[in-house]
Amino acid sequence: MNKTYTLTIAGKTYTSRLLLGTGKYKDMEETRLAIEASGSQIITVAIRRTNIGQNPDEPNLLDVIPPDRYTILPNTAGCYSADDAVRTCRLARELLDGHSLVKLEVLGDPKTLYPDVPATLEAAETLIKDGFEVMVYTSDDPIIAKRLEDMGCVAVMPLAAPIGSGLGIQNRYNILTIVENAHVPILVDAGVGTASDAAIAMELGCDGVLMNTAVAEAKNPVLMASAMKKAIEAGREAFLAGRMPRRRYASASSPIEGVI
Repeated sequence: MNKTYTLTIAGKTYTSRLLLGTGKYKDMEETRLAIEASGSQIITVAIRRTNIGQNPDEPNLLDVIPPDRYTILPNTAGCYSADDAVRTCRLARELLDGHSLVKLEVLGDPKTLYPDVPATLEAAETLIKDGFEVMVYTSDDPIIAKRLEDMGCVAVMPLAAPIGSGLGIQNRYNILTIVENAHVPILVDAGVGTASDAAIAMELGCDGVLMNTAVAEAKNPVLMASAMKKAIEAGREAFLAGRMPRRRYASASSPIEGVI
């Protein structure tokens, strides 16, 4: 595989840079079809809200996203303390036979769903010491992002805007600074609303994008999943190509130097 186009997280390489969530779809079949259309290989699952075997009498999401085909990324959505997040990750490890890759998020309040940064740092430290490979949701603060990397998180995931808002990237310069300072993958997490938002994240140099609501709440989720796949690929290629410089004034497409 060409390393220019692939994404490596915790030593495993993926051909897709789009990570997709599993919440808010109308049913399991729509979930399956959207995931397939997206081309995603890492699928995030909210352990506190989704059945992956802990409730034997309910439909099991793993029937739609089998672990032998996808990397299941348990997340701690809905956790408002470091202790709850750590407990949820340990439950996920039990349910998934020792699986150590997790997405950590510790929320600060139910209105904004912004991360509680001190609690996130506390939980990350505990989980890393406990052998987890932590992908961490955080604010778009470059200092905190670097600190989480230095602690040993395998990927840092700054928000673009509040979770589920669809507002797109609100502070491109912070995201750019985080990317420039990083030696681990940086993935935009939260706030993407449409394909152009995902493309912008990739054009800034992000290594990938995680999304859920932008696809699940689209009028046609399966078609939007397909659009997001193309946007991620186009944004990555544009980043690699290097955009033209911005200019205040016009520059003729056909140069006139040397013309008689």
